[in-house]
Amino acid sequence: MSPKRSYASPLREQGASRTRELILSRATQLFAARGYGRVTVADIASAAGVAPKTVFASVGSKGDILNRIVDRGVAASGYAQVMESMTTLRTRETVLEALARGTRAGNESQFAVHEAIRKALPVHEDGEMLWERATAAYRDALHATARHLHTLDPPPALSVEKTADLLWYWFGPTGWSVLVGESGWTWDDAEEVLYRTAVSTLR
Repeated sequence: MSPKRSYASPLREQGASRTRELILSRATQLFAARGYGRVTVADIASAAGVAPKTVFASVGSKGDILNRIVDRGVAASGYAQVMESMTTLRTRETVLEALARGTRAGNESQFAVHEAIRKALPVHEDGEMLWERATAAYRDALHATARHLHTLDPPPALSVEKTADLLWYWFGPTGWSVLVGESGWTWDDAEEVLYRTAVSTLR
């Protein structure tokens, strides 16, 4: 007698994928609004319109959900594309303009994800590692920008490392969060001021 073969239904897989995406989307919104520590799996299930056991079966525990949110945020950031276009630019102003525009686009599209991660840090069992995993590619992109700025004539007066630190200070997720999230600035205003601050300081 031949062994039974498992049958994977494409429709069932599509339904499971949609459920997983919905759970992650609702969890991101809840974590960003309330904070990771104040959200339960039952809250996520209720927001997604599913049973708690479906959340566990589809995505896992609350910690698993946060890890998936981090991975999705990194994958959707678009930093590599921003860097690709920036290396063709040959003046400080055009590089910083592209950087302001690109980081604004990434932070605006991923704002809820960044807020969910930021609010999880104080209560997460390994917040430092979580933040490093969430921002490593971002920091690498800004460091690459600093190195590119130092190939231009004239280069910034500061070292590459200090230039990279300043780019992170201005264009990292915390800078955008403070101006837009905490202070109520528009994204347009934040982009303009951060760009002009960078140009003025690195002149």
